[in-house]
Amino acid sequence: RVIAAALSFRNAYRAQPGFTIRKEGPPMHKKISLLAGSIVLAFSAGAQAQTKWDLPSAYPASNFHVENLTTFIKDVDTLSEGKLKITLHNNASLYKAPEIKRAVQGNQAQIGEILLTNFANEDPIYELDGLPFLATGYDASFKLYQAQKPFLEKKLNSHGMTLLYAVAWPPQGIFANRDIKQVSDMKGLKWRAYSPVTAKIAELVGAQPVTVQQAELAQALATGVIDSYMSSASTGYDTKTYEYIKKFYDTQAWLPKNAVIVNKKAFDALDPATQAALKKAGAQAEERGWKLSQEKNKWYQEELAKNGMETIQPTVELKEGLSVIGKRMLDDWLKKAGADGQAMIDAYKKQ
Repeated sequence: RVIAAALSFRNAYRAQPGFTIRKEGPPMHKKISLLAGSIVLAFSAGAQAQTKWDLPSAYPASNFHVENLTTFIKDVDTLSEGKLKITLHNNASLYKAPEIKRAVQGNQAQIGEILLTNFANEDPIYELDGLPFLATGYDASFKLYQAQKPFLEKKLNSHGMTLLYAVAWPPQGIFANRDIKQVSDMKGLKWRAYSPVTAKIAELVGAQPVTVQQAELAQALATGVIDSYMSSASTGYDTKTYEYIKKFYDTQAWLPKNAVIVNKKAFDALDPATQAALKKAGAQAEERGWKLSQEKNKWYQEELAKNGMETIQPTVELKEGLSVIGKRMLDDWLKKAGADGQAMIDAYKKQ
């Protein structure tokens, strides 16, 4: 279109009365061509200034994390003045949950959302916020995050990634049709394990762990592959667990976090203003996400109740039994995590 406009201008100019081509200097038609070329180059430079990223997430559009990501992407677009465009691929449509971290590390996706506890087998740092009854409420969970954050940033940086922000899930409870009054009542359950942490809990309570990611959860329940799992009311709502399970034991065992991570080379390739825009949008998403998690937790439980699910407060015996398991897992974790692990726990307890 630009070239066509320039040529049209040239033709109109040449059609003027008295038009002659001067011998000295470049002919006017060449000047027009040069002008058109300059315009094209200018437009090309503008197009090159725009960067496009892919952001995979494992969760459906109805999930509050994805709602937060959608707002974050709009904020990035606005704050960067359109220089950085991010495309969201939710519900594991681009990569499955366990694949996202490697995709970001390898720059197949420039930015991605991961569940930290999914990678507990890689390093103890990713397991911390999945330890039962270490941090059971939002305030405690945020304090744990502050203690964990410097170590998490260091670990991700060592693998070519940058932590942009992290948001906690609502507290974790137990979905099961069985009456569970003590830990021994969980023996033999076909237990969904979505991370090494949840698999370990299954082992310790005598349940049968079955690896199922959230995008496959409804199908696993419908086909009887699993009959129980431990997660938040958010997951129960998103997957319509109420169609298969009618009891939710509100143990508030822990609040795992989703982290949004960025490939470091991709980040470094951005100009300083766009980097600042991305960081600012991330900080806003983190603050908004923690509030949204807390606000929607109650709403999720209300929605479960509307659909026939009973929320049950755990018995003292069940709490005590799960706390014993939590203490054992923390002791095991400290042995693996070493000095850094102890430093994180000490920093958490000092807050």
